[in-house]
Amino acid sequence: MAPNPSENYTGILKDLAHTMMSVSRESVNLIKRSDQQQALKLQRKQEWDIYLEFLRMLFNLVDRLSAFYIPIQAQRDFMNSLEDSVSHELKTVLAPSLSSTEIDDMEVMLSVGQTVAESREVYERFKFVVTDQTKERDQYFQFFSERVASKAGATGKEQITSAAFLCGSAVVPALKSLFDDATKPKGEASSSAPASVDEKPKAEDSIVTQSGSATPLGAPVGTSGEALIKLISVVSRVQGDEEVETWWGLHPQFRNDLPPQEAKELAKHMNRVTRIVGERYAVVVSLAKAGVSRPVGHA
Repeated sequence: MAPNPSENYTGILKDLAHTMMSVSRESVNLIKRSDQQQALKLQRKQEWDIYLEFLRMLFNLVDRLSAFYIPIQAQRDFMNSLEDSVSHELKTVLAPSLSSTEIDDMEVMLSVGQTVAESREVYERFKFVVTDQTKERDQYFQFFSERVASKAGATGKEQITSAAFLCGSAVVPALKSLFDDATKPKGEASSSAPASVDEKPKAEDSIVTQSGSATPLGAPVGTSGEALIKLISVVSRVQGDEEVETWWGLHPQFRNDLPPQEAKELAKHMNRVTRIVGERYAVVVSLAKAGVSRPVGHA
């Protein structure tokens, strides 16, 4: 029987589960403190719904972050194992303090399973790199905070939405730190961590720019989720007065997962694509400088 890839991540799975539960619990308390009058009206079921909403968002954040650290072929097992870890710890440690007599162990398991199933359905529509401060990421957390306020029975209430926004956005560095610590280089095991931008590129990891210089592959780009990882990118820019520089890059984990022969073949085709894009971009830039507005091809 093949080994379960998630067995290599036992430590971080436990740390992530503990962090997610702690953040969710403390966030519920902060939401209540942000509007004490509203807190007096909260029923136990509403607190549980808010707690699950935080877990729903956190599962989505971890899913996005894991794309930078966990091999693609192991990511599904990793997230399934995280669901099991959260369910186990929630059932044995946290559930009794949050639930009433109507919430039993089986309901906790079902709630977590449903939460994971909904996490992508609800939040995956937002396309952003989780570690970058962008407008799209702010929209994601604003959407989340409005859902929290709604579950608290205070739709649009600024005190609650602001508190939820703060709790959600503040947890990103903590989650990233857990992944960084768990995937620090340990001989060959460091392949699951993102490649360093200072790493000396191999021949197949470089492309020739329009100016003839070698450019290493870029740092990770993209988000988690099967349809939202930017595996390959091609970039052109004007450098100086006339020189056009064009290069292509791979998501570092995708590059690590490619067999050597496939990586070589991909580099061959991408070098050709980059040359075509660079040449076309150079023409567009030249025409723009000459004041010609007529479009050229599909550039």
